[in-house]
Amino acid sequence: MPDLALSLERHLGLSVSRETLERLTIHLELLEKWNPRINLVSRATLPEAWQRHVLDSAQVFQFSPASGGLWLDFGTGGGFPGLVCAILAAELHPDLAYTFVESDGRKAAFLHQVLAATGLRAEIRADRIEAVPPQAARIVSARAVAALPSLLAYAQPHLAPGGTCLFPKGANHDEEIALARQHWRFKLSKKPSITEDKAVILVLGDIERV
Repeated sequence: MPDLALSLERHLGLSVSRETLERLTIHLELLEKWNPRINLVSRATLPEAWQRHVLDSAQVFQFSPASGGLWLDFGTGGGFPGLVCAILAAELHPDLAYTFVESDGRKAAFLHQVLAATGLRAEIRADRIEAVPPQAARIVSARAVAALPSLLAYAQPHLAPGGTCLFPKGANHDEEIALARQHWRFKLSKKPSITEDKAVILVLGDIERV
């Protein structure tokens, strides 16, 4: 495994404590332990899990709000990006609260296990995002859950006024944006991914149905 502290500092400019690094390491160790049973991530990505999953999720944290509030992550699965961001926030942005929505009960159990092992506090809702009451979140995030039009439909009811959506997307993001604009109006900023060529993080706000 590469030097975790060096990777965060070099790629994201994040200087974190030993405790935060230990929590990220615990997360990865539990991911490797649980993955053969419940397929949290693709088995082929495990040898590069630090870059493919942790660093890829940590870059989303850069776009957290300047002040506190709720960060809602749905389809959290193995903890990406929400749990990684929560680990970073415990040290760097402690006034942020986190809620993870994961409909698969086994994956929700994994998330509970990581929280217990790392001493983090967060709410876990083992339910579909459509069944969750509006959350008035400052940030809504999701990774590898659905195409952008669907993500906006899931996320919009849960955004507080002035809230932001953070969605990592791959090389076909422009096609998804074009489809989404057929049904939605939104402000958009595209941030280049540091972990994958042609991938981006979509930062969206002022989301309204057309």
